[in-house]
Amino acid sequence: MSDVPEASNREEVEDNTPEPEEQSDDSSDDGEASGDTEMDFLRNLFSKTLGISGEKVLDELTLEGVASYIQSGKCRNIICMVGAGISTSAGIPDFRSPDTGLYANLQKYNLPYPEAIFQIDYFKKHPEPFFALARELYPGQFKPTVCHYFIKLLKDKGLLKRCYSQNIDTLERVAGLEGEDLIEAHGTFYTSHCVSFMCRKEYDLDWMKEKIFSDDIPKCDKCSSLVKPDIVFFGENLPKRFFTSMAMDFPRCDLLIIMGTSLQVQPFAALVGRVSNSCPRLLINLEKAGGILY
Repeated sequence: MSDVPEASNREEVEDNTPEPEEQSDDSSDDGEASGDTEMDFLRNLFSKTLGISGEKVLDELTLEGVASYIQSGKCRNIICMVGAGISTSAGIPDFRSPDTGLYANLQKYNLPYPEAIFQIDYFKKHPEPFFALARELYPGQFKPTVCHYFIKLLKDKGLLKRCYSQNIDTLERVAGLEGEDLIEAHGTFYTSHCVSFMCRKEYDLDWMKEKIFSDDIPKCDKCSSLVKPDIVFFGENLPKRFFTSMAMDFPRCDLLIIMGTSLQVQPFAALVGRVSNSCPRLLINLEKAGGILY
């Protein structure tokens, strides 16, 4: 699992000087008061310098504080933003890790540059590399991870507002999320369409799977144009539902959980700034992401 950068680098300072036993209760009270004072100071500091609300939402700026908030009953509209990092333990590579990431291992496809495999203009001229890669990554060969089932647990508890995913592996659906629970911001293998704007015939998952694993380049049986899974390539627009749901969901969000994403791709990365100033944001990732202050 990924390391979790906490919202505060709060340290506990121990005093090793023995104290009289009769003063231990007062000392404990003083320590608690000092901790409360520290939290109030940080909250006021962030409020003034970062534009973050001074309203007390979390009891403490730790994972325990987030867990207590979830259990308190005050948190009913959790949004999860997830990227490739939540699927790496399932055996699916992420995109940007230096040695193991997808972009670092595409030499065998003889691409002019790694990102070309997901560029729509390159795909229309040279579809073979993408479909060769699709055979390696095709849904159904991998199982959901604990992160996917954590999101499903939030749904089962009635706490999940929506999951916004950058992933195309459909593991959120395999874990049990329904279409209404999920915004697949960068598209999905679940459906496919003819690339011709004059046609746009739709094909299902089984049709595309048969074509990909038979080494056939999928062609539309109506107009003979290429058929592409509904994955958002560079040069294509994100699904309309991404924008309509975003406008409704994020103002209502009372906890934003960000997992396994570098937050380098727009407009997905900008979603973290759409929650209210009082909404806690939790990043679970190997590194700090997106240049955002936590």
